[in-house]
Amino acid sequence: MEHNEASGEAVLRGVATYLVEAVVAFCLLVLGIVVTYESSKLGAGWTTDGPGAGYFPFYIGIIMSIASAGLLYQSLLGKNKNTKVFVDQEQLKQVMMVLLPAGLYVLVVQFLGLYLSSAIYIALFMIILGKYSWIKSVIAACAVNTLFFFMFEVWFKVPLFKGSLEPLSFLGY
Repeated sequence: MEHNEASGEAVLRGVATYLVEAVVAFCLLVLGIVVTYESSKLGAGWTTDGPGAGYFPFYIGIIMSIASAGLLYQSLLGKNKNTKVFVDQEQLKQVMMVLLPAGLYVLVVQFLGLYLSSAIYIALFMIILGKYSWIKSVIAACAVNTLFFFMFEVWFKVPLFKGSLEPLSFLGY
């Protein structure tokens, strides 16, 4: 963090709010266009027995697209651009410390399944971010996943995804 010599205030470095607003507006615009296009393929018109399958989503997509285009214009070319820092480097680092492991967890679930991936995720999260001892973390992770196993697989009879470990399933689950 730097300091402004003239005013003595801290100068934050980071992404400007108007740029974040523009990216979100652009993403919503793309989503609106996709919804409109796909709805038109379903049939966005009026049929003999009422509205087609894509009638309402089509118009929702049109409204989304128009609103998003307006927001995009306003955020990039509007008179009152919000140039304040949306997130500084320290805040972004904290968010990424949670977001990146969560994204990695989603990928690992595809291979190791929910139970083992969740146990690893909980334990590592507790050790790295929570600064708990590894023994407490492993015990907590195993306890939580054992509870979830019994709750879903045994009591509710809802099998959860086990990934490539499915052939190694034990106890008939």
